[in-house]
Amino acid sequence: MNIIWQYLDKRSAAVNALKDYSSMAYILAHTDEEITQVHEDTTTLGSPAFTNMPGGSPNPQSGEMRIITAIDEIDVLRERYRQAKEYMEWFQPAWDSLSEDERYVLEQFYWQEEDAFDAISAISNRFHIERSSAYKRKNRAVSKLTLLLFGK
Repeated sequence: MNIIWQYLDKRSAAVNALKDYSSMAYILAHTDEEITQVHEDTTTLGSPAFTNMPGGSPNPQSGEMRIITAIDEIDVLRERYRQAKEYMEWFQPAWDSLSEDERYVLEQFYWQEEDAFDAISAISNRFHIERSSAYKRKNRAVSKLTLLLFGK
């Protein structure tokens, strides 16, 4: 094991992984649709614009360029999908290992659109605890997720 991994801020990495969960889930759910749409856009013909001006396409290879651009876009979408799948295979077991209460705390704090004050209030109200205890509960949940994701 490389020594640099000893100094990696694992807690920040766990929080960032937690924040990326929804975008990775979206990528996994919608990549096939996006690839299909790019493929359909590539195979449909554009309609000519009728004007009084003579000429044709300013670029005689515009059709080929459109196909090449679509192939590149599909490659990017497939690579994003591969990375999202790898992320889920790494993150989901750790997430599933957390208790329901720990998942609730992390969801409130990192997945909701509200600010930290609203998240702490929601956690305090659900568990009937003080704000300081809610912060401690959040910190324990993040620490446990970090341990599950990265080990010691």
